[in-house]
Amino acid sequence: MFGSHSQEGIKIDADGLFGNKCNQNLWVYTADCMPIFFADKRTRNVAALHCGRKGLEKKIIKNLVKIYDNFGTSRDDLLVAIGPAISKEHYLVDKITLKEFYRNAENKKITNNLPKTEKDLCFSDSNHFKDQNLNQLDLKRSAYRQLLNENIPNTNIDISNLCTYKLKNEFNSWRRSKTISRQWNFICSYK
Repeated sequence: MFGSHSQEGIKIDADGLFGNKCNQNLWVYTADCMPIFFADKRTRNVAALHCGRKGLEKKIIKNLVKIYDNFGTSRDDLLVAIGPAISKEHYLVDKITLKEFYRNAENKKITNNLPKTEKDLCFSDSNHFKDQNLNQLDLKRSAYRQLLNENIPNTNIDISNLCTYKLKNEFNSWRRSKTISRQWNFICSYK
């Protein structure tokens, strides 16, 4: 959704907003999903994404970068910030969900033949998780990989280490308390 197409005072249902006008504020609200912000240093175009497991599977990052391409953005000019979201230690999913996620989001098949380092990224060695057949899913790492796949320099990417689940006095978390409360996140453009 283009922020310039929205009307003042009207709430838009979308997982992403792109602003191509100066002095525009783009807001997304999140609980455990990632707010991801983009800014073009040269054109000052900005974007805000609400991105979780499903957004990563649907390649929301790739789709947004295509919009930037249409505006002539160079990858070297694109700055990205991933805000507070649930950490892998607190985002536990069943094995089927994990396999589907990695197949869709990273175009990889999860098998027992993965190199040890790759296996460590995807599965927890904790007996507690194995007993419950749960695995850790690292949304921030997957978003980072998708950004790198879009040729955005790693030096242009900043990732918050704050966990919305763990920091109960600072953030709302649906997975922690099933709350409908959210954090508002925003980016503004200026020229």
